[in-house]
Amino acid sequence: MPGSANPRRPALSIVQILNMNIGFFGIQYSFGLQQSNMSPIYKYLGASEASLPLLWLAGPMTGLLVQPIIGAMSDRTLSVRGRRTPYFLVGAILCSIALFWMPFSPTLWMAAGLLWILDAGNNVTMEPYRAFVSDRLDVSQHSVGFLTQSAFTGLGQTLSYLTPSLLLYVGMNRDAVNAHGIPQVTVVAFLIGAVLSITSILWTVRTTKEIPLTPEERSRIEALPRGLAAALREVAEAMREMPATMRQLAVMKLFQWYAMFCYWQYVVLSLASTLFRTHDASTPGFREASLINGQIGGFYNFVAFVAAFAMVPLVRRIGPKWTHAICLSLAGVAMLALPAITSRALLFIPMVGIGLAWASIMANPYVMLAGCIPPQRVGVYMGIFNMFIVIPMMIEIFTLPLFYQSWLNGEPGNVIRLAGALMLCAAVAATFVRGQGPLTSRQQSTDPAR
Repeated sequence: MPGSANPRRPALSIVQILNMNIGFFGIQYSFGLQQSNMSPIYKYLGASEASLPLLWLAGPMTGLLVQPIIGAMSDRTLSVRGRRTPYFLVGAILCSIALFWMPFSPTLWMAAGLLWILDAGNNVTMEPYRAFVSDRLDVSQHSVGFLTQSAFTGLGQTLSYLTPSLLLYVGMNRDAVNAHGIPQVTVVAFLIGAVLSITSILWTVRTTKEIPLTPEERSRIEALPRGLAAALREVAEAMREMPATMRQLAVMKLFQWYAMFCYWQYVVLSLASTLFRTHDASTPGFREASLINGQIGGFYNFVAFVAAFAMVPLVRRIGPKWTHAICLSLAGVAMLALPAITSRALLFIPMVGIGLAWASIMANPYVMLAGCIPPQRVGVYMGIFNMFIVIPMMIEIFTLPLFYQSWLNGEPGNVIRLAGALMLCAAVAATFVRGQGPLTSRQQSTDPAR
């Protein structure tokens, strides 16, 4: 690790950075369960294909409402456990409760309601966690810190996608379902997620402490107004003063996250249609398509896990912007090709491109962001940055049902093709982002902002 010029943020070893990010493993195991299972669960409980986007509203809506406010509040929090840690713990408890009850949902409205609780918990945890990494690491280690976070995203989601198949391997019945038609392997996967959500956060809290505030920092925070109204004013002021790089990243993320939401919502339905010629959630073919998605999804997340570490020298050489544009282009081509593949074995080929993009999505935009925001507003800007994720998702939720039948012919595979085209648009938009390029040796060893 390079040395740090900032004595308050000494360079951490790779083991320390891993411990700092283990909590992200549990968060992303939870997200992986959502991505791979919520559409099938909704179908098992009787949802129509065209209504699926609306049933996914919880994630973007809670992100839009919760993350900027929580980010602003964490910037102003003074507690014996620090500014960020209390939010990790509360969010993890909410996640564990919702994960435990989700597979026992008897009705569509209960599953949708639990998803709101689950996403609220994840959002309470997420942006203070990203701000924690930015707080704790010197600027010379930001790329390593966020790429390690990306690696744990890949690992957590790999295991969450593969858990149902692994449970079949150890002897569970693939056709066993509970009273509401939800497979028993899905039930057990969610129970495992409930345990991992809280235990991984507790590991990080125990092994990695926040840097104590200086008397000057504490005095500045104590002088700030408290309460929800003050947090909302801080969000509004920060948005008015948003750095240009952040605005440019918003355009890229509009295409990127519309595409990813399309993919997650319809990939199981696309596989069921392509491989088994079925749209009926009660058929063995549909359940098999869900298992196949778990396997190929686990593979692309494993690719993301490996690629996150491999990207560190590439980002240092060509910069996060060009690395991100290349990865998004590969994902766009992969998604365009996916609905035409009828061989289960060949499905793994496009997952390489999607995995590379997923590793980059979870790291490189944050590397670009961390270099352009003031340290006293890390929490609120991380929260606002999440709005550039959830707003595209909300646009997708309210627009896709309008043209699912008319423009896309009611065919899930066409939604995946749309996602591929939008990924290519995101790659083009990424090339127009101005900001942090390859880190020079001087930039890697100094931290003028702090």
